[in-house]
Amino acid sequence: MYMNEQTPQSGQQQQIQIKTSDADLKGVYSNIMQVAHTQEEFVIDFLNVTPPVGVLAARVIVSPGHIKRIIAAFSENLKNYENQFGGVTSAPELPQKIGFKLN
Repeated sequence: MYMNEQTPQSGQQQQIQIKTSDADLKGVYSNIMQVAHTQEEFVIDFLNVTPPVGVLAARVIVSPGHIKRIIAAFSENLKNYENQFGGVTSAPELPQKIGFKLN
């Protein structure tokens, strides 16, 4: 995977190569997300819940500035998706609280 980024000093494009494993490229399934934050960071937990249990599929920790960019990217992509495929209805709220059990 490659990303292009402009360097501030030269204004020229620099290609950044991202390394990944085959397992990471397959992705993980999540049907529930949980968000928490402190002043310095946002913690986004992606969960796969099949009652009566669930597992943490992935945890992503980002800065407040980065979460703004993520929200903007999600908003733009959802708008593009709905323009192409039609409106999406939000899933209903969960009727119960979800908590972590550490091993």
